[in-house]
Amino acid sequence: MNAVSSAGPGGKRSPARLPVLPLRDVVLFPAMAATLYVGRARSVAALEQAVKHGNLVLVVTQKSAKVDDPEPSDLHHAGAVARLLQNSPMPDGTRKILVEGLHRARAARIHARGPCFEADVEEIAEIAPDDLETHALIASTAKSFSEYASLNKRLSNEAVNAITASSSSVSAYSDFLAANLNARIEDKQALLEEPDARRRLEKVYELMQQEIEILQLEGRIRSRVKKQMERSQKEYYLNEQMAAIQKELGERDEFRSELAELEEKIESRPISGEAREKCRRELRKLKMMSPMSAEATVVRNYIDWVISLPWNEKTEDKVNIEEAEKLLNREHFGLRKVKERIIEYLAVEKLTRRAGDGPILCLAGPPGVGKTSLARSIASATGRKFVRVSLGGVRDEAEIRGHRRTYIGAMPGKIIQSLRKAGSNNPVFLLDEIDKMSTDFRGDPASALLEVLDPEQNKNFVDHFLDLDYNVSECLFITTANNIHEIPAPLRDRLEIIRLSGYTDLEKEAIALRYLIPKQFEATGLADAAPRFSREAIQFIIHRYTLEAGVRGLDREIASICRKLAIEQLKKKLEPNARITRRGVVRMLGAPRYQRQERAPRDEIGIATGLAWTELGGTLMKVEVSAMPGHGRLTVTGQVGNVMQESAQAALSYLRTRAEVLGLSHLFNEALDVHIHVPEGSIPKDGPSAGITMATAMISELTQIAVHADLAMTGEINLRGRVLPIGGLKEKVMAAHRAGLKRVIFPAENRKDLRDIPRRVRDAMELIPVSHMDEVLQLALGQDELRKHLDRQRGARVTGFQPSSSTRN
Repeated sequence: MNAVSSAGPGGKRSPARLPVLPLRDVVLFPAMAATLYVGRARSVAALEQAVKHGNLVLVVTQKSAKVDDPEPSDLHHAGAVARLLQNSPMPDGTRKILVEGLHRARAARIHARGPCFEADVEEIAEIAPDDLETHALIASTAKSFSEYASLNKRLSNEAVNAITASSSSVSAYSDFLAANLNARIEDKQALLEEPDARRRLEKVYELMQQEIEILQLEGRIRSRVKKQMERSQKEYYLNEQMAAIQKELGERDEFRSELAELEEKIESRPISGEAREKCRRELRKLKMMSPMSAEATVVRNYIDWVISLPWNEKTEDKVNIEEAEKLLNREHFGLRKVKERIIEYLAVEKLTRRAGDGPILCLAGPPGVGKTSLARSIASATGRKFVRVSLGGVRDEAEIRGHRRTYIGAMPGKIIQSLRKAGSNNPVFLLDEIDKMSTDFRGDPASALLEVLDPEQNKNFVDHFLDLDYNVSECLFITTANNIHEIPAPLRDRLEIIRLSGYTDLEKEAIALRYLIPKQFEATGLADAAPRFSREAIQFIIHRYTLEAGVRGLDREIASICRKLAIEQLKKKLEPNARITRRGVVRMLGAPRYQRQERAPRDEIGIATGLAWTELGGTLMKVEVSAMPGHGRLTVTGQVGNVMQESAQAALSYLRTRAEVLGLSHLFNEALDVHIHVPEGSIPKDGPSAGITMATAMISELTQIAVHADLAMTGEINLRGRVLPIGGLKEKVMAAHRAGLKRVIFPAENRKDLRDIPRRVRDAMELIPVSHMDEVLQLALGQDELRKHLDRQRGARVTGFQPSSSTRN
């Protein structure tokens, strides 16, 4: 092979094309000698090829040591030209070689043809400044190296002497240090690629300081561990001496009596065979320990936990369906569907007598609607014990499964703790706020609950602290959640969701009269005075002082009024059977906190009233549209989410397909910018149910026909104008009723949800099902107005749009 030569150290010339020897986890520096074992076919071929090039080879490092058969892209291009000093075959077919680095070089191109890699080699020119700053850097590095060498016992004396001897040359000194430094391969490769010797030495100095800190920390840790071991041995020796002294003095009698008591409980308590055998083994270990040792305390605590659990202790179910119905109706107002499902659940359990085989109920709904109290009522109806575990904020798996006994202060998880507290193996077990669990480095508590709530697995539930099979299938598990979408899918699949959608205003009024007011009268000592709340006052509190789906806030406001009435009672200012009116509510609670939503006073152009669902119930949602000369841009504001923005795009696309039918130019959007705004911009809004509302407001603005003010609407729209079903119809209709609206447009596919709406509300309003957007326009804009608009546009070519007054006279 004819190749151009390049100059190496000492004026020697080396061929420009050399065989390549790839190394794993090794970086070869100039003036560094290394013994290597070579076994890969390409590497052996490279050694044989090196003989033809004067025993010269380009040594490079692989980017990843895991690659057994590297390609040129797997290799660093910067390496060192090395001389092959020794090449000895081994019995297993590998080669033992000794190579010496000559100078830095770079592979301009690596060729993969032939038995080995070959590279076009370019020498990397060294920059070795010789000034005062460089000598000062060498002196500082030499001082740090002395400290590093004293801490690093793996450095041989020969290496230390060689490095010290090379300190006169900044280039050789930096290379010697880099070769013997305990650094990452990436850092060493970066040092090899650096041509400036002073910069290289600065990087070496930085890496050496890091290694010194690590070595010093390791030394402190070793010293601390050694002291702790010496202290533990000393304590063991002293404890043994103390045990011998106590034995001589007879003071172990109390410990022996405690052991005898534990042994009696182990044999007499109704525990499982596995648990009994485990306790016997632990007791035998305990007898061999000093009573003062920490291990003895751990063992005693473990045995106490095992023998105190209700392994076979149960309460007898007393399920009477009629009594259960009366109890639920007495303690909870409304919630008809929920109470029906609970009665079904109890009836099936009574007939089958198989506790734990049924579904796991999940009561899902907003705060304050009675989820926890419903679970208590189930316990009362069945005659079982009731235990509640709050899972809000739980992020440690050990909270469910317990800690292993190897940890200091280990305890069983919440499941076992609650069963011990209940003293029964079949309580009604409420897992409250199951959607509020979190996950971090300590594990996933939701995954741990999969075993607890699965009837196929919970017969052999294993707590890490007990390390025994415990049967929790007799428990009647009930869970609660505010947002079921926050529950992990595998866990949600094991639950039967029962939705509590929140109370209507009429239900809140009845709950206040039947439950909350008598309870607060009793709590504040007003039962004898018996003041009376007018219905108007209760409704005023509900509308103007609370904003919730449940009744907790209502209960707090009534309690506040009752406390002020108690003060008046003591001051002799409260008349017997005093009547609390709206004016009295304002006097005692102050100015109203919330503005009641009301219908628009008149029909307006470009403004439509939509209906939205929130966790606090239904609410009105105004949609405003303005059109102005522009270039076809659609803007949606009001802190709306992605789904709602997509609904606006779908509404506009439907409008463009119906432009000519509506008397608009098919190119109207090219000359107009449309701005859709949903007021109350500080409140996030999302969901598809505002689709027909936005479409109606846009068509009203473009046709200059006002939308009827007594009408609200909800429904999703697709590109063909079809009105698709939505959720939360009951809450939305109740919001429209509160605001004084007379008509509500809703998707025809939601007719099935009308039975959930109170009859009083259905009779007071006109609920209109629709299937297509054309029906919505006829109802919202009026057939006569649409016909007049089309008559005005008939025969004329509409090329633009001029906004006019936004209010119809």
